[in-house]
Parts: sequence; C-alpha cells; structure tokens
Amino acid sequence: MSRIRRPERGTISIVVGAVALMLAVSALAVADVGAMLAARGRAQSAADAAALAAVVAQAPVLGQGDDPEGAAREVAESNGATLVSCDCTVGTSDAVVEVSVTPKLSFLSGWFGRTAKATARANLDADVLTYREPSP
Repeated sequence: MSRIRRPERGTISIVVGAVALMLAVSALAVADVGAMLAARGRAQSAADAAALAAVVAQAPVLGQGDDPEGAAREVAESNGATLVSCDCTVGTSDAVVEVSVTPKLSFLSGWFGRTAKATARANLDADVLTYREPSP
C-alpha cells in the first residue's frame, strides 16, 4: 500500500493563528470597554466630591471660602476630572456639578476623544445658612 500525501498538511497552524489573533483583538477591545467603565466611575466620584466642595463653599458660616465654583474645579481636577458646569451660588443651599473624564484607550479608535460625564447634586440644610454664633 502506498502512502497518501495530503495537500492540507499544516492548515491547522493557520486556523490556530487566526483564532489567537481574534482572541488578542477581542482582549484589547474588552480592555478599552473596561477603561470606559472605569472612567465613568471616576467621573461620578469626582462629581460627587466636587458638588460637596461647592456646597460647603456656599455657606459662609462654615468658613471654607466664598468661591464654590473654584472649590468644585479644584476638587474635580484633583480627582482627574474636568469641571464642565457648576450651578452654585453663595448663600443658596444647592449645588449641581457636571464633570467629564477622558479615558485612556488603546484600541477602539472610534472611541478616541469620547468622554465619560457625570452629574451630582449636593444640598445643604437651610438651617446652616441662617446659623449665627451665640453671643457670650
């Protein structure tokens, strides 16, 4: 009996290589989706902290300054975010802050330049705004 030569010899290597390439590309895409989700979480944390800083700066009795937008911007930037807007006025009890975070993406080029945005609201008890130091 003679041996039969198979012309398909080595084709499994090509299939394995293609599957490995697909897995690597998928892993990069999943990593970028994870980076987007992490940026969303960072944005929400920064918005929460910035709203709290703004509302504290709105109450002169607390002695934390009188520039709520500046306080919100400083806290947002220290958390890796950019302040987009701050609806906060000295003497009022509400602060609404919007921030954005740009994630570091490596693969999904269609997402380059996209930002994760978050909004937070903080409210001070109205009694804090009317508090007066007791006189001795």
